[in-house]
Amino acid sequence: MTRTPVYFLSHGGPNIMYEKDYPVYPTLQKIGKEITQKVKPKAIVVFSAHWQGEPNVIEINTSENTELIYDFYGFPANYYKETFPNKGSPEVAQKVTDALTKAGIKTQGLRRGLDHGVWASFKVAFNEETNPLTVPVVQVSLYANEDPAKHIALGKAVQSLRDENICLIMSGMAVHNLRDMRFGMNGVQPYAKSFDEALRAAVEAPIEERDGKLIKLLWRKDARPAHPTFEHLLPIHMGAGAAGGDRGKRLWTLAEGSFSWAQFRFGDVPAEA
Repeated sequence: MTRTPVYFLSHGGPNIMYEKDYPVYPTLQKIGKEITQKVKPKAIVVFSAHWQGEPNVIEINTSENTELIYDFYGFPANYYKETFPNKGSPEVAQKVTDALTKAGIKTQGLRRGLDHGVWASFKVAFNEETNPLTVPVVQVSLYANEDPAKHIALGKAVQSLRDENICLIMSGMAVHNLRDMRFGMNGVQPYAKSFDEALRAAVEAPIEERDGKLIKLLWRKDARPAHPTFEHLLPIHMGAGAAGGDRGKRLWTLAEGSFSWAQFRFGDVPAEA
């Protein structure tokens, strides 16, 4: 068994579920099929930008029965009736707890639904009819702080799960500025392109330089325009930590308006049998 790769998914808003002609839709589907048909994990552990635990405590969903959280506002009524069949796993949640505890990270187990940073993009990547997800999904929080080094360490703490055929998925956005949506999606804000490229360069940097370059991203002049708050960026730091000695690669990107949809993978996909 080889180590599973680590993924960073730019998840977007819940409208992604319906926009089949949007370029990111087939991209997420391609990644989803790569995971189910090539990686073939026994479980998925996912960290979402929409769940921040406490400043020094990581929260873990330990329940087997996991509902959905409709954590968005102002959308049509049908958005709040969407479903995504899934099961949690107390056993996998315990593996996460053990790994974090071994690294000296405090944890708290609780029952929590999947937020839209997980289920909306998963509905696309793991279509119920064409590519159903049949393995457990355990969601884990970020820290409720903006410390990139601490999130890299968090990723390193769960790196060992990859040796147990558990796939780690980090869900955020490469560029995420909701405040500037008022400028529309026809043009591209300068920071969306510049930060998107800087992020690619940091992720794809030599491994010995990668952590430092990712940390320094937060000091760039275009960092706050690209991310007024950093919770959508920090999952990429966790991905790099979980990657260990595996190189990062940008799989696809689209910068538009005040956003970037860049998708990344750390590590290799298992060779075809």
